[in-house]
Amino acid sequence: MEKIKGKVWKFGDNIDTDVIIPGRYLRTFDPKDLANHVMEGERKDFASKVKKGDIILADFNFGCGSSREQAPLAIKTAGIDVIIAKSFARIFYRNAINIGLPVVIADIEAKEGDILDVDLKNGTIANEVSGKSFKIEPFKDFMLNILQDEGLVNHYLKEK
Repeated sequence: MEKIKGKVWKFGDNIDTDVIIPGRYLRTFDPKDLANHVMEGERKDFASKVKKGDIILADFNFGCGSSREQAPLAIKTAGIDVIIAKSFARIFYRNAINIGLPVVIADIEAKEGDILDVDLKNGTIANEVSGKSFKIEPFKDFMLNILQDEGLVNHYLKEK
């Protein structure tokens, strides 16, 4: 999980958890059911078009709103391998890491459909379409281990 390559899906500011997974779908605990409705509040067809390995690129305050853990779970289950945003709501950031979904705080240039190469260990993002590269804060080894183990609970159980 140190290196991720995928297609960009762009979103703006203040993408809240009700947009990510609308409350009417929270009656299920099945991650696949949640993924079928991910981002439905912003783009009706997102869940049917997103592919494994894709990347969400957003502006400020991604994941604001309620503290529902289903929001990052729905995104991850739908196939998104990393979310890059200019800023995140703190609880969303923590929930994402807890389930093994990398979240990167960065202000980078990319268009929808561009292909990004994200290197979490070395702290780089390269846009294959524009040729531009960006530096990000490299992930520490303990964070990479949590992501590799598919989340904090699995990491804890493995360490035990």
